[in-house]
Amino acid sequence: MSAIVERLKALIGPEMAGPGLAFLAVVLVFGIASPQFLSAATFGSVAFQLPELGLLTLAMLLPILTGGLNLAITFTANTAGLTLAWVLQANGGVEAGPGAFLLGSVLAILVGAASGVVMGLVIAFTRAHPILVSLSMMIFLRGLGEFLTRGGDVSGFPAYLGPLGHGSLLGVPIPLIVFIACVLAWHVLLTRTKLGFNTYMLGSNLEATRYSGINTRKVIVLVYALSGAMCAIAGIIMLARFNSVRIGHGESYLLITVLACFLGGVNPFGGFGRVIPVFVALVVLQLLSSGLNLVGANQHLATAVWGLLLAGVMVLRFVATKFKISFVRKET
Repeated sequence: MSAIVERLKALIGPEMAGPGLAFLAVVLVFGIASPQFLSAATFGSVAFQLPELGLLTLAMLLPILTGGLNLAITFTANTAGLTLAWVLQANGGVEAGPGAFLLGSVLAILVGAASGVVMGLVIAFTRAHPILVSLSMMIFLRGLGEFLTRGGDVSGFPAYLGPLGHGSLLGVPIPLIVFIACVLAWHVLLTRTKLGFNTYMLGSNLEATRYSGINTRKVIVLVYALSGAMCAIAGIIMLARFNSVRIGHGESYLLITVLACFLGGVNPFGGFGRVIPVFVALVVLQLLSSGLNLVGANQHLATAVWGLLLAGVMVLRFVATKFKISFVRKET
């Protein structure tokens, strides 16, 4: 029994405490405030709303672990979605077959990965700050997308894409299945592969990692390429969910993905963090939004509460760090 407990602790990690307590607090508070909160309808709504934000958060997670940031995630996702949309329209629009969808999806992922590769190369070889590089990519993709679409939406897709955005399999939403599969893939990547180990090393100390013989440039390029590819998967899900694509869709998701990472115990300076606590943090944020809606609060209040939550997380981390340092000093 003790072996199982130890394996569970190793899987989850100590950073699970914050998201776990936040989850219990949200469920308790809104469960008392609204009788409808603890219902299948609430959790079903969360299950359908979670994947697109969750996939973008996974795209943000890898760059943060290296000590960087990817501010272009939403525009990369929408650019990839536009790529798929144009392939479908070029092959008949609503009459396009599954082959066109597969081709468009592959091209969309390649476009997303390509944007990440460009950012990674610039960051790796010029040592420019990731915020500036990703901001430049964000502005470029936004301008290019608005130029190509004239600021409008692209719509008119085959009906078989509907289940990918709204369908269920054995009672589980298909977008949620895709998201969980990506969460598991990211978990394996970070805990079982050389790239995952190097990612943590890079975020902990770039110079020490370089002197240890690791090709840090290659790691940075791969990390941003994978981030872009995950953005593309999010863009495909958003296309299927909304049956349209617009270059500016989901702009508000950007800061929420950063909040989810920090709430999930990811170090904002890199080198520390796990996927599973971030997943729980995302669930907490979605439950918080649903709970506020049920008690009649304006949706904009949820955004304000998310901002306060981020500030609170930063304060609690500061206090916890000070307490830990003082405790260690007393022990020594």
